[in-house]
Amino acid sequence: MPRRTALPDAARTGPAGGRPEPAGVKSARRAIDLIETFAANDDWLTLGALHAATGLPRSSLHGLLRTLHESGWLETDGAGGYRLGVRALICGTAYLDRDPVIPYATEALETVRDKTGFTAHYARRDGNQVVYLETRESRRSAHLVSRVGRTLPAHATALGKVLLAELTQDEIAGLMPVPLPALTPNTLTTLEALEAACAETRERGYGLETEEGTPGVRCAAAVIPYRIPATDAISCSMPTDQVTEEAVAGVGELLTEVAGDLGRRLRRAGIR
Repeated sequence: MPRRTALPDAARTGPAGGRPEPAGVKSARRAIDLIETFAANDDWLTLGALHAATGLPRSSLHGLLRTLHESGWLETDGAGGYRLGVRALICGTAYLDRDPVIPYATEALETVRDKTGFTAHYARRDGNQVVYLETRESRRSAHLVSRVGRTLPAHATALGKVLLAELTQDEIAGLMPVPLPALTPNTLTTLEALEAACAETRERGYGLETEEGTPGVRCAAAVIPYRIPATDAISCSMPTDQVTEEAVAGVGELLTEVAGDLGRRLRRAGIR
C-alpha cells in the first residue's frame, strides 16, 4: 500500500503554516500554497495532514483537492492520500523548454563532466534555495545522482554560497532563516559563518563546500557572469575520498574558466 503521512509538527513543511495569508486572490494563493506543500513532501498526504501543514480550513481543502485532482495536478491513492500529479511535471518541464540558457548550459556541463569525470550541475538561486535546472551525471560515481528540479538550501551548497557571495551582507541576512538549518554535521548554521564563507568565496573566485549538503560529497562552483547580480552557477560534485585539495582547486579553476566562457556566450547571444 502507498505510504501516507499525517505530518507531525516537526515535519510540517507547508508554506502557509499558520502565517497570515499574503495579499492577492485568496483562492489562487491557497492553491499555490497547497501545491508547494505537496512539492516539499515525498509521501501521500491526507486531508488532515494538509490541514495541519498549511492551516487552511478543511472546507476549503475539500474543494481545492477536488479541483486540483480533476485538473490533473494531483493524483490519489484511493484511500484518502494525495500527491502531485502529471500536470506538475508538464508545467515544470515547460519552464526548462522555454529557458534559452539551457542548451548553452548543457554543453558547458558536458565539458566539465568530460574533463573531470565527475557529476556537473547547473542551478539557479530562488530566494534562499538553489534549484537544479540541468545535470550531467558522472559515468563512474553512481551515488552522486541529482535530479533536475531538486532544491537545496543555498547556505549548504557550493552553488548557493557562490551565488550568495554576489549579494551584500544585509541582502544575505534578509534572505536567510536563523538559525540556518543543518543538513549534516558540517553545515554552516550561523549567519556569521555564512558571511565569512561568502567573503572567502569572493576572494578565491569560486565556491567550495565539504560534506555540508551531503555526507561523503564535496563540491566546487562558479557563477555564470551574464546577469548582475548573478543568478545562475555551475558546479561539480566529487566523492570526498577520491579527490585531494589540489584536485579540488583544479576543478574550481576549471569551473571558473567554463563559467566565464558560458557567460560570454550568453551575452553575445543577447540572453539576460
